[in-house]
Amino acid sequence: MNEEKLQQLRIAPERKRRSVVPVWVIFAGVAVVTVGVIYFAVPRASDSDRSGLKSNRNLASSSTGKVGSAGLSGGLASSNSPDSAAHSAARKVEGSVLTESGYIVNRERIELSPRFLGVVKWIGVKKGDAVTNGQVVVLLDDAEYRARLKETEGRLANATVAVEKAELDYKRARELVRQNVEMQKVEDDARLQLESVRSTVNEVGGQIELIKTYLDWTVIRSPIDGVVLEKLVDPNELVVPQSFGGTRGPSTALISVADPKDLQVEIDLNEAYVSKVFLNQKCKVSPEAYLDKVYDGLVAEIAPEASRQKGTLQIKVQILNPDKYLTPELSARVDFIGEGVTTSPTTSNVK
Repeated sequence: MNEEKLQQLRIAPERKRRSVVPVWVIFAGVAVVTVGVIYFAVPRASDSDRSGLKSNRNLASSSTGKVGSAGLSGGLASSNSPDSAAHSAARKVEGSVLTESGYIVNRERIELSPRFLGVVKWIGVKKGDAVTNGQVVVLLDDAEYRARLKETEGRLANATVAVEKAELDYKRARELVRQNVEMQKVEDDARLQLESVRSTVNEVGGQIELIKTYLDWTVIRSPIDGVVLEKLVDPNELVVPQSFGGTRGPSTALISVADPKDLQVEIDLNEAYVSKVFLNQKCKVSPEAYLDKVYDGLVAEIAPEASRQKGTLQIKVQILNPDKYLTPELSARVDFIGEGVTTSPTTSNVK
């Protein structure tokens, strides 16, 4: 019985063998796919464009070619343009031995400050306004000094009366001494008293002159003909002649003014080119904002000391005939003309 059941459970040998055909089919499929991937992945000289995409080498070469041709055509177009030709002509300066860039600055920038602590009562200018020499631009509060002036004038009146009394006393004492009624000491005392009150009159008169000077200082006037570069205070603001320290202290300046017709170009010149520059050397100045305009200039100042950190020497070129196109703090190009080279004078610009 058991033998029969065991025979039923046994598997025939021919049924134990697995079919090897599907395994070889898989291997063959993998091999075909691998060959296909390699075929399409490796670039060939005859086929640089697969499925609409170019190889990296061809893309790089084609993009370089396009950029080069575009740059060449753009360069030719720009060189043929009128603006480029004008700028090139403006940049060519006859006899130039050195070309440097710098910044246009005012030769003198004057900041008007008070001479004593005070309060701004009125300010009559704003940034950009033109001012003339002697024009009143700021008024400080003068109430205190006017009160002092009245007080001192009263003291002067009393001193004047005292002088008159001392003169009468001296005359009486001198007459009495002449008549031998009084001793010489009485005359001497009267004379000394007269000199004392006279000196008091001079002292009070000096105090009045000092107070009037203070009153004159409350009126701030422009020292030059120029333009207001900056307004630094407002009415009712406290100002002092010098700073007490800190960043929130009273203002030390009222306005800053400069002459727009007195301009220079400030250049930090590399020490390697210092030998090419000398005082009173002729120059041509071209503002970067208006390259078609050229101005005559002279080397007006060479700093006596170089900057060790930057390896430069500061040069200032005076612009001889500036106009409205030259704005301080804008950059400008300066061509230094060689010694012995004569150039035609430039009025304002190059036509």
